[in-house]
Amino acid sequence: MKELLKLLAAYNLWANQKTCDAILSLPDEQQLQDLPSSFRSLHRTVLHMWDAESIWWQRMKLQEKIVIPSETFQGNMRDAVTGLLQQDQQWLEWIGNASEAALDHVFQYYNLKKEHFRQPVFQVATHVFNHNTYHRGQLVNMMRQLGVEKIPQTDLVVWARKK
Repeated sequence: MKELLKLLAAYNLWANQKTCDAILSLPDEQQLQDLPSSFRSLHRTVLHMWDAESIWWQRMKLQEKIVIPSETFQGNMRDAVTGLLQQDQQWLEWIGNASEAALDHVFQYYNLKKEHFRQPVFQVATHVFNHNTYHRGQLVNMMRQLGVEKIPQTDLVVWARKK
């Protein structure tokens, strides 16, 4: 399990970096432009990805008070990307140093609706990486709506071929 999670964590960081590099090459107006999607702009979608990763990280680390980055965020897209990629790096490093027992560890948490759950760390980490894949797809769709023609390929197989 650990090798698979290390692979997914490394891929997640790479794919987010490639996607965010493409977004950062766009003018600020396009990064903030309202578009039909789950979150109204590229900026809001990146913030959501960072929020989700951070929330899961804090739950896994058993933090009592969850801090949601976007609730106090005052930065620009570059700042949001930096936050997301730093969180990606944290996941990658932690998984690289974790024992199999740590990855199998079942922890308890409350979701934002105050519902109680218990899950193993490996399931949550897998969810985090899968969640980002879903939203990267939305980011690509939003960039296409903005007329962006040069979209980076971020399929796992593309990353694996470069390894």
